[in-house]
Amino acid sequence: MSEDLDARAGEYVLGLLDHSEAEACAARLVADPAFARAVEHWRARLTEFDLSAPAQVPSAAVWARIAAATARPAAAPSPARTTQPASGWRLALAAAWESLPVWRGIGMGAAAATLLLAIGLGFQMRETARAPVLVAVLLSDDNRPAAVVNTFRDGRAELVPLAALRAPEGKALQVWTLWDRARGPVSVGLVDALRSLDLQLKGLPTAVPEQLFEVTLEPAGGSPTGRPTGPILMKGTASRAL
Repeated sequence: MSEDLDARAGEYVLGLLDHSEAEACAARLVADPAFARAVEHWRARLTEFDLSAPAQVPSAAVWARIAAATARPAAAPSPARTTQPASGWRLALAAAWESLPVWRGIGMGAAAATLLLAIGLGFQMRETARAPVLVAVLLSDDNRPAAVVNTFRDGRAELVPLAALRAPEGKALQVWTLWDRARGPVSVGLVDALRSLDLQLKGLPTAVPEQLFEVTLEPAGGSPTGRPTGPILMKGTASRAL
C-alpha cells in the first residue's frame, strides 16, 4: 500500500476532504479495490477510539441552550432606550460562532489530531514489538562475544552472529536452549555456518532471565540423540534488555 493511497484513505475517513474530493474518493471506492481496503482499514482503526469513549446523552439544559442559540428571534428595540452598538470583539465572536468555515476548521483540526494520535500509537506499538525483551550474549571458549540471542515480547527469538564460524564438512552448528534442567536442553536451530537465524521457540515456554542458550558442534543433520553430543562452541544466559 503506497503512502499516498493510505494517506488519502485516512483523509477520506476523517472527513478532511472538500466536497469534490470526497465525491472522487467515493467513486474510487468502487473502481479501486486497494483504496477500498485502505478505507476499511482506517475505519477499523478509528472505530477503536469511538468504542473507547463512553456514550454521553445531552441533558435537557444543553438542548435548551442549543435551541436558544439557533432560533435567535429578532427583538424589537425599546423606544425608551437607545441601542448601544456592540463592541468589536463581540461582533467578531458572534461572526465566528455563526461561521461554517470556522467550525469546519475546528472539526478538521480535531480530526487531524485524531489521525496523528492513531499514527503515533501505531508507531509506538511497532517499536515496542521490535525491541527485545531478553538478550543473551554467547561467549566462546576464549571468553569473546561470538553471537547474541534476542527474544521478543511476541515469542520470537533470533540469533545474531558477531563472528564468522563455519562447521567442518560433515558437521553442523546446533543451537540449544535450557530453562529447566529436568526437561534438559532443547534444539532450536541448525545451520552449517553461523548467520542470522530465527530460532524455533514455537511450543516452548516464554523465555525467562537466566535461560541458557548455547551452540554445539554436531553431526550433519543434528544430534542423533536429541541432546548435545559435541563440544560447546559458545554459550550465554539471557538477561533483561536495557
